[in-house]
Amino acid sequence: MSLRLRALFILTACLLGCDAKVRLASYYGDHMVLQKSPARAVLWGYGPEGAHVTVSLSGPIQLRTSPVTVTKGIWRVTLDPVEPGGPYMLMVSSESNTITLKDVLFGDIWVCGGQSNMQFQTSRVFNASSELALAPKYPHVRPFQAALNVSETELPDLVQVQIPWSVPTAGVMSEFSAVCWLFGRYLYDVLKYPIGLVESCWGGTPVEAWSSSRALQQCKLDRMIGGPRNDSILWNSMIHPLLNMTIYGAIWYQGEANTDYHPNQYNCSFPAMIDDWRMAFHQGSGGQTDPDFPFGFVQLSTCTKNSTSEKYPDIRWHQTADTGFVPNSRMKKTFMAVALDLPDESSPYGTIHPRDKQDVAYRLTLGARAVAYNQTGVPFLGPFPKEILRLPNSIVVHYDQAISVTSSKDIYEICCSKTACGLNSLWVPAPILSWDSASVRISTASCKGSSVAGLRYAWKDWPCDFKACPVYSANKVLPAPPFISN
Repeated sequence: MSLRLRALFILTACLLGCDAKVRLASYYGDHMVLQKSPARAVLWGYGPEGAHVTVSLSGPIQLRTSPVTVTKGIWRVTLDPVEPGGPYMLMVSSESNTITLKDVLFGDIWVCGGQSNMQFQTSRVFNASSELALAPKYPHVRPFQAALNVSETELPDLVQVQIPWSVPTAGVMSEFSAVCWLFGRYLYDVLKYPIGLVESCWGGTPVEAWSSSRALQQCKLDRMIGGPRNDSILWNSMIHPLLNMTIYGAIWYQGEANTDYHPNQYNCSFPAMIDDWRMAFHQGSGGQTDPDFPFGFVQLSTCTKNSTSEKYPDIRWHQTADTGFVPNSRMKKTFMAVALDLPDESSPYGTIHPRDKQDVAYRLTLGARAVAYNQTGVPFLGPFPKEILRLPNSIVVHYDQAISVTSSKDIYEICCSKTACGLNSLWVPAPILSWDSASVRISTASCKGSSVAGLRYAWKDWPCDFKACPVYSANKVLPAPPFISN
């Protein structure tokens, strides 16, 4: 049986077998987190036609909804806004049965998506035993994980659940996304109210698999069928089912698969996917999820040391819609964790899977605090050029903030050309000559009399050793992202 037929069979069998009683959609259960105020959480499920469903909450506050009628086998309730906290008991009642859910919390829900570096489990990170030992200390950070399933059509509900809503334990978290868990944990340390984490990711997948046909059409990408990279197959089965859920934001770690699959379109396909997710979650939740909900992502780390391929730097650039930083005019209310300075040459899971997910999650958390929660005074962007000046024998890069610099002979490169730099242009190393608190002076001697037509920084798959790139923020926390400039 094909995966598509299997998915439809499971859904159909469950619907037919359960419609005598009211039940909830797959991603509601004991220990769940629902989106807090000012948004309103959405609950929905299945039931016999014409049945009347009422939802009530008991806990710090009491709440009871007006009855809704099951129509075409579906019921749906939007709760009044609930302040963060809990625990609550939630009851779903109809003429035929009552469902009781225990230990329900209200907080912020973040969806965690992408490919294998988002799927990378907490049991595999550096200091995994210490990280897992901390899990029980965060009972209000709750994980949920969708199972891996595909579909060629948009599904209303998840085919399977891998990890139901759970109170974190070392055993549960060992199988859960490290970046997702650490992000939620670090966020809880700041916000001090419940965080719900919904993991829906799959290793080796391109952005097209997670994009609707609408998003693909925005970039003139015809929907392709055949093979494990079928466009939209994971959107259909692992994102579309979640749309009725009210969420606060999303984080994303993906792009490696697109170094070989539509790489030149990623500057369109990735922003288009973000736009489409925002529209779809907003509509699916009846307007409760913000139409511009915050979206954070990890800029690609490293893969192959000493590689001369420009596939990784190209995708890093495209991840920012060819701007170099976010948020920007094309990618509003986004934030990015730069990770090119976190290579892991001895990773037993392959160099494409660095084990330091703590720094990745911490950098994402800084972006979330600044962009998603509007906290002032939280630095989250590494240094980026605000002005590039050409002098007789050098170039001076003025950065937009104070910097910490170490010497390098090849992190900067210049393009020697009489015209604009293209795919086949000659790029040569440009050593750092000197620096001050906010600028770096770079030699142009390598062009040997030719015109200097371009400058780029860290334009390599593996540009530096661990936390040893030449340019950081003044406090040495945030690396400068790569850039290219004609």
